[in-house]
Amino acid sequence: MAKKARRGRPPGSKNKKTNGKPAAKLAKNFASMEVPQLRAYIDELEKTFAAKVQQQREILEGQLAGLQGYVSQKAAGVVRAVMQVPKTGRRAKAKPKYQSKKTKGLKWSGRGMLPTWMKAEMKGTKLTKEDFLIK
Repeated sequence: MAKKARRGRPPGSKNKKTNGKPAAKLAKNFASMEVPQLRAYIDELEKTFAAKVQQQREILEGQLAGLQGYVSQKAAGVVRAVMQVPKTGRRAKAKPKYQSKKTKGLKWSGRGMLPTWMKAEMKGTKLTKEDFLIK
């Protein structure tokens, strides 16, 4: 049986300690620090923050580069589809394939339902649809 996924914070993330000292003690140390010491500490934090931001930026730029390849591939497909000749939505008039044996003016293209004149001519005879083909 598979283990259930844990919800919430990962183990050990609560009550996080900094440099082995609890956060409350760290705050007391700030109160007792001199201004030059605080300035040096702030500068060190800014350098650390800038390094973390740069690291995140590199990760995100790598992901973005991967996505740009995917997007450009999809965009090329869309451009090809748009550049094709647009369809008007109308079919050309179909040429007749079948003609009546009795009345030569009655013709059918083979699209849609079987015409009534063909049904009537086929009824009671051995004629099939293929017998009405125009040669």
